[in-house]
Amino acid sequence: MAGTIADDIRSKLGDLSPAERKVARVILSGYPSSGFETVAVIAERAAVSTPTVLRFVGRIGYNGFPDFQAALRGELDERNASPLTLYEAADDAVDDGSAAGLMSRSARLFSGALTRTLAEIPPHDLERAVSLLSDRKRRITLAGGRFTDLLAQYLGLHLMQLRDDVRFLPDRDVERTALLAALTRRDVLVVFDYRRYEDDKVAIAQLAQERGGRVVVFTDTWLSPVSAHAEVVLPSQVSTPSPYDSLVPTLAVVETVVAGVLTALGEEAHRHMQHGEDTARRIGLV
Repeated sequence: MAGTIADDIRSKLGDLSPAERKVARVILSGYPSSGFETVAVIAERAAVSTPTVLRFVGRIGYNGFPDFQAALRGELDERNASPLTLYEAADDAVDDGSAAGLMSRSARLFSGALTRTLAEIPPHDLERAVSLLSDRKRRITLAGGRFTDLLAQYLGLHLMQLRDDVRFLPDRDVERTALLAALTRRDVLVVFDYRRYEDDKVAIAQLAQERGGRVVVFTDTWLSPVSAHAEVVLPSQVSTPSPYDSLVPTLAVVETVVAGVLTALGEEAHRHMQHGEDTARRIGLV
């Protein structure tokens, strides 16, 4: 299956200006219906000028806004004429109730989702995520959701071994309020938000952005509303053989980011890990 217009936009995010990237985020956050809004509405939602919207569609290869919307309509027509990808995967898998059948179907879904996720992540966003998380002058706060708190913890614990100033958003109201009230330009907020999206994540991301901080969001391909306030958006496929969205591809993205941070910090990371090991040994933890 050919890539969608959304895939094309994501691949070109690194070539866009900051203002054009805001337009891209607005379109991606409500894709595909957002692409059928008027130029004025998109400009208002992105907090940019109408000429910026027109420049954006030109930068991604269209001769004008009507040309962009015509291509989007063509994509929707093609979708309506073809089975959805998830249905195709289900049709190809003969579910006879056996363990072998389940594993075969899971292998197809997970491997496909993982391959697409790593192929579609904008290199600019991955590079920026690594840059922000490896900047030792910045303070990192991680926040997860109902299920994704596990991944926030996983990323955070790795980062703690590589650098200082890493913490998790507290559960208790007073502690959470105190932390958020103290956000500044040096803060990086890392949010995990997947459907069903959580309203509090949008509020804290907006707060961090207003304070001059940077927001990194791990989300699904439909894009959490947090994306509107994020400098970095790392989307993942969520195909799974069960009714629950899969976090397998997200885990791969997390480990890719960790590998990038480790490389960026280099010998500093090694010294930090050694100091941590020495401290743990002194207090009898290893």
